[in-house]
Amino acid sequence: MTIPKVYMAGVGGMLGEAFYNVFKENYNLKCSDKDPRDTWQSKLDFRDLDAYRSEVRAFEPDFLFHIGAHTDLEFCERNPDEAYSTNTLAVENAVHIANELDIPLLYISTAGIFDGNKEQYDDWDVPSPLCHYGRSKYAGEIFVKENCKRHLVCRAGWMMGGGPRKDKKFVQKLMYQLKSGAQQLNVVNDKLGTPTYTIDFARNTRLILEKGYWGVYNVVCDGVTGRFEVAQEVVKLLGLESKIQVNEVESSFFASEYFAARPASERLICQKLQLRDAYIMRDWRVCLKEYMEESYHSYL
Repeated sequence: MTIPKVYMAGVGGMLGEAFYNVFKENYNLKCSDKDPRDTWQSKLDFRDLDAYRSEVRAFEPDFLFHIGAHTDLEFCERNPDEAYSTNTLAVENAVHIANELDIPLLYISTAGIFDGNKEQYDDWDVPSPLCHYGRSKYAGEIFVKENCKRHLVCRAGWMMGGGPRKDKKFVQKLMYQLKSGAQQLNVVNDKLGTPTYTIDFARNTRLILEKGYWGVYNVVCDGVTGRFEVAQEVVKLLGLESKIQVNEVESSFFASEYFAARPASERLICQKLQLRDAYIMRDWRVCLKEYMEESYHSYL
């Protein structure tokens, strides 16, 4: 039996590593990133259409996964041209290549494309992004939906995964503070969302892909929550409840550091996957516990 071939572009971060680990045993992979950090990655800047096209064509894949993006909201606000060239124009490159080769395209979108005026969003709610990051990602999503022959768009929530080496998100930021000796954590109480464990996300994406359920899907862990509750759970899992105080603050407390507009709620509901009986994401608490045990057992 022929092993399916997947070209994965932009795999240098936490999500790319999860996709590599989930797909490597049953797929023939070619993985690239503009700043390769592992031996299984080659160098490619997917913003260069000619180089991107040449690399993918040479591999002759059955699927193209476009994974990388600028996800730092403040960076995107400061550098909008970089945000749109990476998060939008590069996605257009991927669409052109996938159509030329007549292969399906996977694009990773985000809960950050919504405005937060609703408490939660299903797969059919209409996005309305608040900042350059959300706008650049949504523009990419629109181009994929309108122009790619066969596409799978998976919207992620608050990412966790990758461990100290690759995690640049909320959990790692908490762990950095704790390792630095913090006795108190100031955490916003006015930001709601849905954690998304990278491993579960990659596994559920693989299931959707193998079933051929093309289209747009919310793909997040089960259970909705907020930043404050996630921080409390981290401290609890570390057994530090009696030593670390978690303080509730409003977003204005971090206004100078995190100045990009963020929706009050990024809670996603995976209604389409549930209706198709293809939802295998676990509860966020279960995933956080597994992640902490695997990546941070000796971190403190």
